[in-house]
Amino acid sequence: MKKIITLVLVSALGGAITLGSYKYFLEEKPTVVKTHELIELPPKVVANYETNTVNLESLNPNFVTAAENTINTVVHVQNTAIGRRQMTMEDLFFGRQSQRPQIGTGSGVIISSDGYIITNNHVIEGAESIMITTNNNKTYDAELIGTDPKTDIALLKINADNDLPYSTFGDSDTSKIGEWVLAVGNPFNLNSTVTAGIISAKSRNLDQTGTNTQSFIQTDAAVNPGNSGGALVNIRGELIGINTAITSQTGSYIGYSFAVPSNIARKVIADIMEFGNVQNGILGVMGGELNGKNAEDLGVNETEGFFISEVQKRSGADKAGLKRGDIIKKIDGTNITKFADLKGFLSTKRPNDIVNVTILRDQEITVIPVTLYKNTTVNIAVIGTLKKPSKEELEKHNLDYGLVISNLNNRYQSEWIDDGVNEGSIVTAINGEKLNTVEQVEQLLEKRSAYEPMRIEIVKQNGEKVTYRFK
Repeated sequence: MKKIITLVLVSALGGAITLGSYKYFLEEKPTVVKTHELIELPPKVVANYETNTVNLESLNPNFVTAAENTINTVVHVQNTAIGRRQMTMEDLFFGRQSQRPQIGTGSGVIISSDGYIITNNHVIEGAESIMITTNNNKTYDAELIGTDPKTDIALLKINADNDLPYSTFGDSDTSKIGEWVLAVGNPFNLNSTVTAGIISAKSRNLDQTGTNTQSFIQTDAAVNPGNSGGALVNIRGELIGINTAITSQTGSYIGYSFAVPSNIARKVIADIMEFGNVQNGILGVMGGELNGKNAEDLGVNETEGFFISEVQKRSGADKAGLKRGDIIKKIDGTNITKFADLKGFLSTKRPNDIVNVTILRDQEITVIPVTLYKNTTVNIAVIGTLKKPSKEELEKHNLDYGLVISNLNNRYQSEWIDDGVNEGSIVTAINGEKLNTVEQVEQLLEKRSAYEPMRIEIVKQNGEKVTYRFK
C-alpha cells in the first residue's frame, strides 16, 4: 500500500516538474495589451429641456402659414386646343373631321388683385381658349396677354367681380441651397396640392444643346404633371419660382424638379406688360464656363468663372474695355462660376442697365461698369444675319414690315447671290407670319420643331417677291 502511495506522489511530482519546465522554457510569452482608462466625465452635464417656439421653428419649420397664404393664389389652368390626327375609314364613312378638341391642364399663380396670372408657356401653347378655376371653384375665361418661349413664361388675365388673393414676389437671388420650400399646384388634376422640400441647387441648366442656356432653381419638392406653372414659395410664403420641369425616365417625379427663378419671371412679365415683348440686356461677350479641362486647354489656372473668348464690336463690353482672355468672376456681387450663372443674371436685366463686372485679368481683380445694349440682329442658319431695317430700306420696296439681310451665311452665299438674293434683301415673313422685330424671329425659331418645314418670304433688291421652303 505504501509503495502505491509513494508511486503516485512521485508521478505527481514528476508531472508538476515537467509542466513547470514547459511553461517556463518552451511556452511563448503572451503579448501584453494595455487597456486605456476611460476619460472621466464631469459629474454634471448641462441640458436644456425647455421647449419654446424658437426651438420648435428651428427644428421643425412651420409650413402652415405659407401653405394657407399660397393655396388660394394658385389656380387650375385648362387650355383647349384643336388637335389633328390621321383620317380613318370610320371618319370617312361617318363624315367626321380629323380635328378633335384636346384639353391640357396645368397650374398658374395669381400675382395681382385685379387678376393677372403667371404660368408656363407650355401650359397654354397653341390654346384656342383658356379657362381658369380658382381654389374656391369659381371659373373664368382667361385672356392671353403675352408669352416668352425662351424662359417658358406666359401672362394671363381674368376679370373677377372682387379683388383676388395673390402671391407676392420674393427675391430668388437671395434664396439659399438647403432652404425649405413648398411647391403648390394641381398635379394629376388634384387641386391645391402642397409638397415640401429644399433647394438642392441653383442656376441649373437642363439644355444639352447649348442653344438656350437656362438657369433653374432645383428642388426635391415633389412636382408631377399638372404642377407646371404653379408656385414655389419659401416658408414666408413669398413666390421665389414658377415650377416648370422635372427630370424623369417615367414622366413622373423621381427626386428633382426645376423652377424658373422669380426674379427672371417677374422681369419677363413686367416687359410683356410694358413693351409687349421681352427686352433682353446684352453684355456683348462670347466664351464659355471654366472647368478643369477647359482651364487646361486655355492655359489658365482658374476652374470657375466665364472665360471671354470674343468681345462683340461696338457692344457695351467693347466700349467698357473688356478683352479676350478676361475671366468674369462676379456681376453686381453675384458670383459667376458657370455660364448658367451669367445667363440667369442677365435675364433679369434690360438694355441700358449698368452692371459692375468683376474680372480677373493678369492675376488682378478689376471691376468695370458695363452698359447693356439691345440685341439688334438675329441669325438664321440657312440665310445669315438679319437686322432691323432703316425707314428708307423699307420704303424702297414699299414695305412697312420685314428685316433686312445684313450678312449672308458664307456656306450658302454663292447660291443665294446666284438666285438674286444678297445683302440688302428684305425677309418679310416666316411660315406666313409677318416680321417686325428681331425678338419675333427668335421666338419663331425657338418654337419650331427640328422636323418642321420653314417657309421664308424674301423681297429681292430688284423688287421680286419669292418664297423659299426649307426642311
